[in-house]
Amino acid sequence: MASILARIRSASLFGIDAYLVDVEADISPGLPAFATVGLPQGAVREGRERVGAALVNAGYQMPLRRVTINLAPADRPKAGSALDLPIALAVLTASGQLPPERLERVLVVGELGLEGDVRPVRGALSLALAARAGGCRAVLLPLANVAEAAMVEGLEILGAATLREVCGHCNGSRPIEPARSDPAALLAAGATDEADFADVRGQGAAKRALEVAAAGSHNLLLIGVPGAGKTMLARRLPTILPAMSLDEALETTRIHSVAGVLPEGRALLATRPFRAPHHTISDAGLIGGGAWPRPGEVSLAHGGVLFLDELPEFRRNVLEVLRQPLEDGVVTLSRAAMTLSYPARLMLAAAMNPCPCGYRGDPSGRCVCGPETIRRYLARLSGPLLDRIDIHLAVPAVAPHELAGTDPGEPSATIRGRVEAARARQRHRLREQPGIHANAHMTARQLRRHCRLGGGAEPLLRAAIARLGLSARAYHRVLKVARTIADLAGADDIESSHVAEAVQYRSLDRDGALPEAAAAG
Repeated sequence: MASILARIRSASLFGIDAYLVDVEADISPGLPAFATVGLPQGAVREGRERVGAALVNAGYQMPLRRVTINLAPADRPKAGSALDLPIALAVLTASGQLPPERLERVLVVGELGLEGDVRPVRGALSLALAARAGGCRAVLLPLANVAEAAMVEGLEILGAATLREVCGHCNGSRPIEPARSDPAALLAAGATDEADFADVRGQGAAKRALEVAAAGSHNLLLIGVPGAGKTMLARRLPTILPAMSLDEALETTRIHSVAGVLPEGRALLATRPFRAPHHTISDAGLIGGGAWPRPGEVSLAHGGVLFLDELPEFRRNVLEVLRQPLEDGVVTLSRAAMTLSYPARLMLAAAMNPCPCGYRGDPSGRCVCGPETIRRYLARLSGPLLDRIDIHLAVPAVAPHELAGTDPGEPSATIRGRVEAARARQRHRLREQPGIHANAHMTARQLRRHCRLGGGAEPLLRAAIARLGLSARAYHRVLKVARTIADLAGADDIESSHVAEAVQYRSLDRDGALPEAAAAG
């Protein structure tokens, strides 16, 4: 008896992208067997047990013959459980239990439970994008993933909760209605922030520095005694960043979906992410990793803020892996069988105490740390890492009269308006530079072109370089911050006042400046 063949279109994830996979089923004479070929990884190999049980428990037959499943292209590894459903449909089609017509140009993904329920998968948005790019007309996937996949226009999105529902659609007895969604409406409805700068009492200098950081996408380090409000300020930083565009929201959603951390019931992440990992995190947890590398915290913070509280408490090897993502805006993870790249264009916000006990420079005089203790504490942060932080800000304790005040501070919406105006100037200036939309991302060539120094700005900057002993990278950081300050002021050229303010944000470039800066506030 001749073999019976069937082919179902599916897809598999590779990084935050997906590629098409043809699931081919061959049923031939021989002793009952089920073989999967085409570089299946652990979850894919185990899928044969889930598929067999799901078919029987859903009221269908598992062919008592030799079943061979090929996953093409056969030279690329396939991971995850999303191939369960297409494998089951390929077996049902090849055995004549389902007609193949309704599955033409349909991409199928989904994990199967033993009772035949269709469970959600990671990366539904990426899988749908791959389907559209591959010329598919529809995507058939778990009901829980429908809202996410419906963000992709130009496709019919079909959701099912059980294998029986899928089969009912395929044989025409119970067609599934395509889902519909309005991404723009979801973006507008979800773009709300619970935190607000109006809650912050005092800290006028800190608010100004955070506004500058947000306007130019600059990294910053907050230094101050415990209870000064460093964490409170940092958590409100995303609320003054420019509103996310639909493209940014889709890319951020893709990353979180692939990592499996997309909140349940959320089809689109409409607010900029704020990630605050604990200082015990590993380097793989921070930048990504694993046998099949997944995004780390720096990629989950893409388009938003990565907040590292108690910065010196992080292990030095963990902090050092931040260098490349902060410079390039991308994380590249290499393994023997693959090399993956994840986006990591983020703002780094870090906080630390001025000394191990935390009270160096506090008027109460509670500090018990000696000079050598403080030196060792500061030595936990390398010069190259500090060079990549544009703004070093001293955050003093809030005065009692400010803390007890009843007048609300300036709301985040007002500050965001100024930030968006400054970002608009930057986008116009950098419109011919693909992938660069903020001052912090400018290259040395772009700095020479766009950072014109006017008046007494140039001699002031030269004096600062000589006095502080700035490295070339730190010098460029000062220029970028000064350019942002000028943008906030609506100035075309960088004036001496802009340079003076930018230089004030480099307190850590002076030997022994940390305790005094924190005390001076």
